[in-house]
Amino acid sequence: MFTGIVEEVGTLVVRDDQGDSARLQLRGAKTLEGVALGDSIAVNGVCLTVTAVEDGVWSTDVMAETLRRSSLGALTTGDPVNLERAVTAGTRLGGHIVQGHVDGVGTVVSLSPSEHWTVVRVGLPDGIARYVVEKGSITVDGVSLTVSACSAADDPQPWLEVSLIPTTLRETTLGTRAAGDPVNLEVDVIAKYVERLLGARA
Repeated sequence: MFTGIVEEVGTLVVRDDQGDSARLQLRGAKTLEGVALGDSIAVNGVCLTVTAVEDGVWSTDVMAETLRRSSLGALTTGDPVNLERAVTAGTRLGGHIVQGHVDGVGTVVSLSPSEHWTVVRVGLPDGIARYVVEKGSITVDGVSLTVSACSAADDPQPWLEVSLIPTTLRETTLGTRAAGDPVNLEVDVIAKYVERLLGARA
């Protein structure tokens, strides 16, 4: 489990495509502190397993399913990535409950800078809008954010907006995003459980 509070921006240093999977090697000094083989690290919001560590670089194997359902399939060598280690029992839950299980890939529609923040509008893929509510939580590329505005659930072109403060723009990859860029989205898991339970009751 994660909180969506990015610890650092790392770099993809090697990508080895292996047909139905890919082996990624990533650099991130802070993220490796206290990490052992088998531990989980979120990369742009995707929960991945550490399979090797050497000289400040850690490796992970990414299956075809993950490459297909997230933006990791489009990563290339040199790309920056948001990194977060899994929480421990003593970690402050500064964001919200994040599993690292991407629900879909959205697209940055627009960025509207102002003096103290930037409003980012993200187009939503099918099936995501019903879980998004104003003032609710959303994870965008592994960053826990509050939805500042959203379209109606039945809008044919659904979207959400988040307002990014300077710290978020500076310390995550969201500060480098542009219109048209893909972003990983994970909705609040509580909303999915509620839907499931109410559906079963009906």
